[in-house]
Amino acid sequence: MSSFDFTPVLAQGLPPPAVKWSGFPRYNFVGGNNDADQVPVDRLVAASNAVLMREGATLATYGLNSGPLGYRPLREFLVGKLKRDAGIVCTIDEILITSGSLQGLDLVNGLLLSPGDTVLIEQECYQGSITRLTRRGVNVIGIPLDDDGMRTDAVAAALKELKSKNIRPKYIYTIPTVQNPTGTIMSEQRRRELLKLSEDYGVPIFEDDCYADLIWSGKRPPAIYAMDQNGGVIHIGSFSKSVAPALRVGYIVAKWDVLSRILSIKTDAGSGALEQMVLAEFCAAHFADHVPKLTKGLRVKLDAMMESLEEQFGTSAEFDDPKGGIFLWVKLPDNVDTMKLYQAALAAGIAINPGTEWSVNAAHSKSRLRLCFASPSVTDIREGIAALADVCRREFGVPTRSANIEKTARA
Repeated sequence: MSSFDFTPVLAQGLPPPAVKWSGFPRYNFVGGNNDADQVPVDRLVAASNAVLMREGATLATYGLNSGPLGYRPLREFLVGKLKRDAGIVCTIDEILITSGSLQGLDLVNGLLLSPGDTVLIEQECYQGSITRLTRRGVNVIGIPLDDDGMRTDAVAAALKELKSKNIRPKYIYTIPTVQNPTGTIMSEQRRRELLKLSEDYGVPIFEDDCYADLIWSGKRPPAIYAMDQNGGVIHIGSFSKSVAPALRVGYIVAKWDVLSRILSIKTDAGSGALEQMVLAEFCAAHFADHVPKLTKGLRVKLDAMMESLEEQFGTSAEFDDPKGGIFLWVKLPDNVDTMKLYQAALAAGIAINPGTEWSVNAAHSKSRLRLCFASPSVTDIREGIAALADVCRREFGVPTRSANIEKTARA
């Protein structure tokens, strides 16, 4: 049977069509998936039963009788959590619940950006942020990172050059607390420097704190939003990494003059109500003791991945021990093109994220890759890294068989 051809009427500038999902590969090191064994299923079930028995009738009303900003008990929980963990002092009317942090990104971009605008972001950065900017026709300037996160000297140089051209960037985007993909944490001093630059040049800061709960030490610097005295920061966060990605619950924190404008373009009649209700019930009772258990388990998996890379790749794989999160950012020898490695590895049942997808500097990221260690088991991590080494050796001649021996001798 013939079918209607939609091709002539498709909108301009669409991304390529999606590929049908055929299941996860044997060794899956991609995506922001978390540890399935640590999803608090029993407690979520109990929370669901309790809150539905108590307040289920409010599902008959858009907004659960809490208004368009989101379920009030969840925003009340966030007021306390943000103050305790990030130093953010805000009210429930300065928090908007979103359908994951991705909707937060879209809403802030929808508020601030037009085609041709300029933004500053970290050179290595969340793919979702990069692709959204590209699709909007925005000029993206990548700022290099070091062990303390986004380099403020490079931010200062970029802002100065842009000002000389009469260009005022719409925002500075940063993931300062457990950066994706590098796992760095921006120092408190550098946060102050970034705020000073924001004030001097009149450019707001867009702070993405989606991974901030997953810090091995349990201690973090105050959020940039918490240190701001002028209302020039928009902050987003998420429960995806701390509880469960599939719940799709995030939030925006901003002063009401900004949040009211964001709310006016959030025309979805409210984010998922049941998810908000269950999260509020669960988090009030269990969030504080759930996260340390989660991070402890994630650290075990990270150690297994780093040990496996050292055993299988030796000196051919370079990486820093991330300070938290679920990703490891790895540098392979310069002759390795990780986009080609990705294709060969996928054919062998191994999924990796090639570095060019997580960077605005293709040359710098060509031989880098991002590996998610949260989802696979320790056994799969060890087997998968060994299999990846075999593919890399076959395709690029590295790692050599003696690489791990050389590294052991050097250590």
